[in-house]
Amino acid sequence: MNSSNEAGSNDEKDQAGARVVVALGGNAITRSGEEGAVEQDYANLRRSLNSVVDLVEAGYEVVLTHGNGPQVGNQMIRVEMARGSAPDLPLDIVVADLQGGLGYMIERVLRNLLLRRGLSTPPCTLLSLVEVDPNDAAMHDPTKFVGSAYTEEEARKLERERGWRLREDKGRGYRRVVPSPMPKTIIERDLIRKLADFGALVIVTGGGGIPVSRSEDGSLQGVEAVIDKDLVAALLAYDVGAEEVYILTSVENVMVDFGTPNARALGQVTVAEIREHLEAGQFPPGSMGPKVEAACRFIEAGGKRALITDIFSLDRALAGESGTWITR
Repeated sequence: MNSSNEAGSNDEKDQAGARVVVALGGNAITRSGEEGAVEQDYANLRRSLNSVVDLVEAGYEVVLTHGNGPQVGNQMIRVEMARGSAPDLPLDIVVADLQGGLGYMIERVLRNLLLRRGLSTPPCTLLSLVEVDPNDAAMHDPTKFVGSAYTEEEARKLERERGWRLREDKGRGYRRVVPSPMPKTIIERDLIRKLADFGALVIVTGGGGIPVSRSEDGSLQGVEAVIDKDLVAALLAYDVGAEEVYILTSVENVMVDFGTPNARALGQVTVAEIREHLEAGQFPPGSMGPKVEAACRFIEAGGKRALITDIFSLDRALAGESGTWITR
């Protein structure tokens, strides 16, 4: 396996003008250890979105998506605290609310950054529905932790009274778990592509998209689920005809044998090579696993390259100095 990063340095100039999907991780908005106050989130966005504006300035066509993990937790705490005083909110509405709110924050920061650099690319936030299969196996085996932590006694009471599923989240207590089904279709995919063709910097499928399913007559209904944002990013990249997808997280490189004396960073790696590591259990399902799976799916569907790196290392990764590049 070649552990160099030549994929970045060799093609960087050739990529100017290419369409790319950028998937922002949660650390782009709320940093670890922060409470997630609005002022903190804006400060983080002003730092992290500079790399996105760098891409625009270099001539890339950017379609942007983002996570909402910390924000979903905070929003569900608000819903719980308001119980009895305000109507309850189902999870699909919570995701929709956050798509709009976070999209507004991201768009506002981008507009200001673009203005300061004299760039005319218009950002545009679009609420995005993502269809899932109501018969997906994940619907019967919820694993995604959301919301507050409870004692075991409280958890059992909530299961009886509200029909929730709760499991122990080690070190935190018992928390609600919801399904995380595979994304099938982005409902607005044609509109997203048209906006990108128009020249907009489109902000879409935040938090993995608003989960919906179809009835036999084709009508849509909301689903109590959370879709993995990186898997949706791969689907989004395919739908808009992107050549590359950049999955931006909190680490510079994908690591194998992480936490051991043999730990090493992956630089340039083929799909076949990184799939071997994935199938060997190198990448946990709750963290790096979905990112690697998403990158592989994009390449296997015809994409050119995928990058996994830290959001603040994107410029170095494009220069071939950092990041894990996954190629055919």
